[in-house]
Amino acid sequence: MAKVARKMVEDAGVDVEKLLDLLIKNAAAELTTFYYYTILRCNLIGLKGEGIKEIAETARIEDRNHFEALIPRIYELGGKLPDDMKVFHDMSACPPANLPKDPSNVEEILKVLLNAERCAVRGYTEICNMTAGKDHRTYDLALAILNEEIEHESWFAEFLGEGPSGHFLRRGETSPFVSKFMK
Repeated sequence: MAKVARKMVEDAGVDVEKLLDLLIKNAAAELTTFYYYTILRCNLIGLKGEGIKEIAETARIEDRNHFEALIPRIYELGGKLPDDMKVFHDMSACPPANLPKDPSNVEEILKVLLNAERCAVRGYTEICNMTAGKDHRTYDLALAILNEEIEHESWFAEFLGEGPSGHFLRRGETSPFVSKFMK
């Protein structure tokens, strides 16, 4: 644990235990979303589904990367992941991104994906608001993840016809904002 880092964050006025709770719950959301997106992606078939599969895969891989990037900060601040995977799953900041009742309904799958991204955007915005100007490292990490989650939300919202976002699918590159935390 980086004791000086934790002390500096505490001295800046951040409730580190509350922050750790949010970081761990968001890490749980990222890992469980990676799992659920795997199932959703496998069901994106047919003429409508195949066009979305690559975008769902990019979001899936980036969510795994978000999980990996969060772990060092959790431990640096003196936190740890639960020993029990079921407990970890159930503490997720976001509800499970379950396959809809009709797994052939691509629009319903898109709604599940979109709702998961919107939950993530809310979660990382809360962390950014809590750490802005106080915990630079956590803020930078949460902001990087937030940028990617906003792009994911935009991609799925466009497919549902909510309007143009100006965001484009990244080709050959995943986690452009978060990658600096994974080296």
